[in-house]
Amino acid sequence: MTQATICILITIFLYLLGMLAIGFHCAKKTSSTSDFFLGGRKLGPFVTAMSAEASDMSSYLVMGLPGLAYLSGVADVGWTIIGLAAGTYLAWLLVARRIRRYSQITGSITLPQFFSNRFHDKRSILAAIAAVVIIVFFVPYTAAGFAGCGKLFSSLFGMDYMTAMVISALVIVGYTATGGFLAASITDLIQSIIMTVAIMTVLIFATVQAGGIGAVLDNAKSLPGYLSLGSTYLEETGTSEPYTLLHIITTVSWGLGYFGMPHFLLRFMAIEDEKKLKLSRRVASVWVSISMALVVVIGIAGRALSGKGILDTLHGADTETIIVRISDLLSGYGIIPALLAGLILSGILASTMSTADSQLLAASSSVSQNLLQEAFHLKLSQKASMIAARTTVIVIAVLGLFLAKNPDSSVFGIVSFAWAGFGAAFGPVVMCALFWKRATFPGAVAGMISGGVMVFVWKYLIRPMGGVWGIYELLPAFLVGTLMIVVVSLLTKKPSAEIEAEFELAKKKTDL
Repeated sequence: MTQATICILITIFLYLLGMLAIGFHCAKKTSSTSDFFLGGRKLGPFVTAMSAEASDMSSYLVMGLPGLAYLSGVADVGWTIIGLAAGTYLAWLLVARRIRRYSQITGSITLPQFFSNRFHDKRSILAAIAAVVIIVFFVPYTAAGFAGCGKLFSSLFGMDYMTAMVISALVIVGYTATGGFLAASITDLIQSIIMTVAIMTVLIFATVQAGGIGAVLDNAKSLPGYLSLGSTYLEETGTSEPYTLLHIITTVSWGLGYFGMPHFLLRFMAIEDEKKLKLSRRVASVWVSISMALVVVIGIAGRALSGKGILDTLHGADTETIIVRISDLLSGYGIIPALLAGLILSGILASTMSTADSQLLAASSSVSQNLLQEAFHLKLSQKASMIAARTTVIVIAVLGLFLAKNPDSSVFGIVSFAWAGFGAAFGPVVMCALFWKRATFPGAVAGMISGGVMVFVWKYLIRPMGGVWGIYELLPAFLVGTLMIVVVSLLTKKPSAEIEAEFELAKKKTDL
């Protein structure tokens, strides 16, 4: 084992140990399900902002996006970033304050519980459906995170892919199952800082090694359509093809996902003071926009390194390891660079873990709180409820490991499907619940089911037809879900006076 490898392993080991320590520390402050699932609504504005974005910016930030930029240029990732940045800002602007207040008025500590409480669903039908949706889509989403960890260690150390995933999963499950939401939020804050340092370090090193900004740009310009938002580079033929309006609509529609992402919306519900959401919005929007732009530039610089023969040319799913390859190159320059490389690789782990922990927590709350206690009406003591929550975290993790066992699976591809599922199933319901007083319980049920089902129908039956049908499944499914809510709500009895009174109370404006 080389000196560089030892330095990297030490850095990663200390990072993982620190995450576990935070989990055990937070466990002392987690005595109820409210603490476990929502941190007692005590998050400060900075923790709220950074934990929300870190939980959102999964391994696709440091693996999917730079890999896609490396492979095909800026069009795909550029329009995706525009959509995600816009979606982030609008979610903070439109949804954050309203759902924070409304969830407190209705006494809701999970998103499925909010759906049922908002529409006075005494039988918790909405909560049960939402819980099933969360389990269906969070298992593959969690699998994507584990796959990112497996690719990291197997490509860097030659470690067995499955072994690497198991080790990573044990750490994530360890601090999530012990410290709950508070541990996930604090670790997410730390992980966002590590991710930022890692991105900046890789960008500077890669640009210098490629010969400077000019050399990076010259290499990119030599590839047809590589730097254009109106065309995309085709590696197989060395040519380009137009990036059509259909493609633009498809990629920009990624931003719709934020309105239905459970682990993202939970941060809005958990902030201590809703008046501080304005600061959180600014911090979150700036950080996420800059971070996504920088990782795209890393992908472009990585392509220049391959063009000069400094790095091997990457193909297919291997392009998602570009930051890992650059870090490996850095580690060969001495002890300090090797330690920096270890920090960078910890940043990649951070991006994966910060999302996986929140996903596991949301799935756990769906089973123990929304299914067992609310839908199935099981009477669980506080202790039994906590045991059920922590057991669910472990079970979901095991299922995620099973789904991610194929090392050739694409992190970006898995995330895009789960993202569409949440955006379409929950997004329309969230927006109508918060902003349309006439929305009814039957309408919400119809919208949630139709949106979720349409994701599968569009992806596997309609999208393969190609042409105008080749659009990303999130947009058509989101529109179908919204339409069903509106139509069914107008055809059914208007909400009760009590529901309307709660809506008006949540609608009351505050100075943001």
